[in-house]
Amino acid sequence: MIKLYTAATPNGKKASIMLEELELPYSVHAINLGNNEQKEPWFLKINPNGRIPAIEDQDNDNFAVFESGAILIYLAEKTGRLMPTDVKGRSVVMQWLMFQMGGVGPMQGQANVFYRYAPEKIPYAIGRYQRESHRLFTVLDTRLQNHEFLAGDYSIADIATWPWVSRHEWSGVSLEGLSNLQRWLKTVGERPAVIRGDKIPVPIDETKEPEKVKKAGSDMLV
Repeated sequence: MIKLYTAATPNGKKASIMLEELELPYSVHAINLGNNEQKEPWFLKINPNGRIPAIEDQDNDNFAVFESGAILIYLAEKTGRLMPTDVKGRSVVMQWLMFQMGGVGPMQGQANVFYRYAPEKIPYAIGRYQRESHRLFTVLDTRLQNHEFLAGDYSIADIATWPWVSRHEWSGVSLEGLSNLQRWLKTVGERPAVIRGDKIPVPIDETKEPEKVKKAGSDMLV
């Protein structure tokens, strides 16, 4: 049994989608970011960085894994699925996974913060991160011109990237003209496991606790 500590953020969705794809038994502990539950001492023992998602593998001495990309790799290697075992195939998946972890996530996350949550609207910062997010989207679009999925076959690279790109409107970034990316977004989004995983946990209702949501800021989005 996997215990998943998560919240309704793109990084959180990666872990729940992966678990649904693998059909592994898991339980969910929804972390209240607005109340800074992720900074409490008990959680910092699981993830010293105080971020979600994190997992504990109860079938492996409650082994804890934090960082969303590391969770995807761990679960792929645990099950032998969604990542090739040959050197070249594995490298291709890892390259696109790192592209998401080092590029799409951080840049789109900053676009979210400055566009949606920053108390002061700074046009330069908003434009900077929206433009860079769009540039990264064009890289994905070019890759998908001749590939159904990012690494050839459906893999953890797609699972890592889809929760971010699917929330492009929240970042204020258009996909107009990126037909290959739009096709991929629809194809991945129609997978039953993605549909199920994307609903875990129940999203925060921003209308009920707007100040707590604003306070959570980057913890919620990156």
